[in-house]
Amino acid sequence: MSLFHHLVVSRSLPVWLSFCLIFLVLLARPQKEALQVKVGIVLDTNVTLADLSLRAINMSLSEFYNTHNGFKTRIVLDIRDSKRTVVGAAASALYLIKKREVVAIVGPGNSMQAPFLINLGNQSQVPIISFSATSPLLDSLRSPYFIRATHDDSSQVNAISAIIESFRWREVVPIYVDNEFGEGILPYLVDAFQEINVRIRYRSAISLHSSDDGIKKELYKLMTMPTRVFIVHMLPDLGSRLISIAKEIGMISKGYVWIVTNGIADLMSLMGESSLEDMHGVLGVKTYFSRSKELMYFTTRWRKRFGGEELNNFECWAYDAATALAMSIEEISNVNISFNKTKINTSREDIGTDLDDLHVALSGPKLLQALTTVSFKGVAGRFQLKNGKLEAKTFKIINIEETGERTVGFWRSEVGLVKSLRVNQTGIKISDSLRTITWPGDTTFVPKGWELPTNAKKLRIAVPKKDGFNNFVKVTKDENTNALTITGFCIDVFDNVMRQMPYAVPYEYIPFETPDGKSRGSYDEMIYNVFLGEFDGAVGDTTILANRSHYVDFALPYSETGIVVVVPVKDEREKGEWVFLKPLTKELWFLTSAAFLYIGIMSYTATLTSMLTVQELRPTVRHMDDLRKSGVNIGYQTGSFTFERLKQMRFDESRLKTYNSPEEMRELFLKKSSNGGIDAAFDEVAYVKLFMAKYCSEYSIIEPTFKADGFGFAFPLGSPLVSDISKQILNITEGETMKAIENKWLLNEKRCLDSTTSDSPIQLDHHSFEALFLIVAVVSMLLLLGMLASRRYQERQPADMNSPPRDDDDMRTPTSPPSNDEIRTPTSLPSEDQVHEPPAMNQGQADAPDAQDQLLNDEGSNVGDRNTIVGDPALFHRRHLTTSKSIPFGRIALPSRIKSA
Repeated sequence: MSLFHHLVVSRSLPVWLSFCLIFLVLLARPQKEALQVKVGIVLDTNVTLADLSLRAINMSLSEFYNTHNGFKTRIVLDIRDSKRTVVGAAASALYLIKKREVVAIVGPGNSMQAPFLINLGNQSQVPIISFSATSPLLDSLRSPYFIRATHDDSSQVNAISAIIESFRWREVVPIYVDNEFGEGILPYLVDAFQEINVRIRYRSAISLHSSDDGIKKELYKLMTMPTRVFIVHMLPDLGSRLISIAKEIGMISKGYVWIVTNGIADLMSLMGESSLEDMHGVLGVKTYFSRSKELMYFTTRWRKRFGGEELNNFECWAYDAATALAMSIEEISNVNISFNKTKINTSREDIGTDLDDLHVALSGPKLLQALTTVSFKGVAGRFQLKNGKLEAKTFKIINIEETGERTVGFWRSEVGLVKSLRVNQTGIKISDSLRTITWPGDTTFVPKGWELPTNAKKLRIAVPKKDGFNNFVKVTKDENTNALTITGFCIDVFDNVMRQMPYAVPYEYIPFETPDGKSRGSYDEMIYNVFLGEFDGAVGDTTILANRSHYVDFALPYSETGIVVVVPVKDEREKGEWVFLKPLTKELWFLTSAAFLYIGIMSYTATLTSMLTVQELRPTVRHMDDLRKSGVNIGYQTGSFTFERLKQMRFDESRLKTYNSPEEMRELFLKKSSNGGIDAAFDEVAYVKLFMAKYCSEYSIIEPTFKADGFGFAFPLGSPLVSDISKQILNITEGETMKAIENKWLLNEKRCLDSTTSDSPIQLDHHSFEALFLIVAVVSMLLLLGMLASRRYQERQPADMNSPPRDDDDMRTPTSPPSNDEIRTPTSLPSEDQVHEPPAMNQGQADAPDAQDQLLNDEGSNVGDRNTIVGDPALFHRRHLTTSKSIPFGRIALPSRIKSA
């Protein structure tokens, strides 16, 4: 029946109904069919995760083609069951390529099945698209035909290391499933932890087929270790068993830290309520998808279509992978999608294998290019491949509780840990980067990350056996009981540090000695034995060195730092009985003796004081370079690292001598290089200070001071004790405790100031002034003898030199008043009545003037008048000379006497 007949028949129908019938007829006419493109699926069917992922793939293709019904291509899925084995996955992929000639394969479901499929796809140019193979090890296959439509596990290690760093934990133990999935993350964890100086003490690998007893045995082993921070990387089936057993034996309790990767955190919806209860207090790193409208709409459709089945990340990646594949196949719709069926010739004896005639997809290169360039906004975020995989920039940090999970923060590749994605927290303190966390044991106090096991023995602390410098470490043994007594500056510091620790740490000292009580070797050997595990630490005068830090971790130094050179000093001061003459030259002595005595004494005193108060002790060598040029012997302490330093500075090894104590060092100095001794010593500041405390007046320190980091306590690499001990060392060194310990062991023998080459006062003795005292004594005796001789001589003068005493009444005879002419005499002298004689030095000197006066009076009586007497110059001059020798000018009364006469 024709269309026209239908129209005629429809005349009796309403017009609108006729138009509807015509539209339906036209719509039902056959159109050009879309190109059917085969795509293989290799998954573990009858597994919850695989079934859900397969639902997501079908849902994605259905919705995609419903909204793009004009596309020329349609994907036809060919699903194969891998039977949960590697062989099953390989056989399924080979069948799909050879028999079904699929242009692409979605799968496999896990990382263990992926390597063979990746190699197979690379050989046949068939892209392998996986949304669930997350092991980073798959990148090592370097196949361009492997497309990872998911994040690999290495993308979360920086988030894990940020958590470890934020709480300052120093040791961790990864617990992982013993297969490609579990091992793939380890190299990246190691690298990330090395960057923040965190040690992986032990790696716990648990087989997927381990029994509960096997898992319990491994966990008990972990309990004997001090580390309490565990990172679990496995899938939920094994992870739930592990956590349940750990809780059973008390490892999900106070003091423990458990962190699970997204292998468990992303699939918590597949775990039962009992598993969530066991995981109370566990931290998790979970993949984060932004809450886009695409994700919200997909979630709504999913719940509407599949009811109570909760959506997880793998369903989202599967949905986007199917969409990306559909878009890419449409892009190459004009490309030949057939296979090159060239068969490889084989010999009659070689029957060949299924791989010999493996076909090559002609569409492979074009499809691969389309997949690597496709970009769209999917339900899991922006779908855009980088290096053949999706890139993760954000992770969610969750705290698992009995009722589910609670978000405590996020990790972003740009800024690290943050509390919220809405707030810019750049520069925030690391310790404040997460919200409050409930830890195992239902506590909010952050675990310190390690504890001494309850069944652990005391820490074995090695101490060096020394023959000298026992102020630092001294080991003595009781001859009767063989009991050890270990004392010294270093021991007191360590004991004080351990007493101030916030927790008890039992330990015992073990001397590093042979059975006969001798030293076992150098400090380097003692440190290496700590590295080997024979000792749990080393305490003593152990210097912190770069090469030693490769084997142990040092706490902060507790002593002065540096290496110095000690040399004898030579006394350049003038000594002897005539030292006081040295300040002045001979010429200056002659000039001084000709000047005033006061000036000479002052000049002499100033010069002498200056010379005797300036230090004249000078080192025999000024600089280290002088020692190298002179070729003298240099001493160093036995077993010290300074020997290697001297060899590095190109000192002749034959010129290096050892000493064990300050006394031996002193003996070598006294011998000097010429007699097999030394002329310099190269040692650390702490030892030199002890030596200088005894002999500071005879030795000096020269430049330069070489770098060294001082003494430090050594512990195994990654030991959690190091940080806590370092804190206590700071508390002790900044307080009075360290001063008290130093005064006890290092300063009790100090009797003089530190010897340096700077000017400082010296002490004089009586020998420096022997000659001066002798001269003073001789001069004093000569003066005394001279005075005695002069007195004796004066007493023996002739008697006629002395006249009898005059009658004073004669001198006081009254006279007539003077006339006016006399008053007007130009020179008017006082009268005799006004003359007062001073006390006589001796009687002879007093009598002589009176005799002279008497003689003049006698002579004056023969003179007629005063003018004659006065006018006689000779007579007047004689009298003047006679009286001027013994009478002061004020006593001269010659004119008045002559006048009265």
